[in-house]
Amino acid sequence: MSLEESEVKHIAHLARVAIEADDIPGYARNLSDILDFVEQMKDIDTSGVTPMAHPLDAVQRLREDEVTEPDQRERFQAIAPATEAGLYLVPRVIE
Repeated sequence: MSLEESEVKHIAHLARVAIEADDIPGYARNLSDILDFVEQMKDIDTSGVTPMAHPLDAVQRLREDEVTEPDQRERFQAIAPATEAGLYLVPRVIE
């Protein structure tokens, strides 16, 4: 699959990435190579392959869920600029 320069510009715009005009052909070539590789991978028969999340049979060591720190909520809320009903009040940032 060969990407056109306009497609690379569009991808860069969507990704909010500024690229120089001189670099666009290189990006087009590299992205096209990646997409070609993905197409090759689609042709591989994986019907006999067992799905896995990790190549190693790693087991995560878990610990007991127990409290190790004292409750300091009141102390932290006492120094907060504004609280209400146990919640921290912050300035509105989304209108």
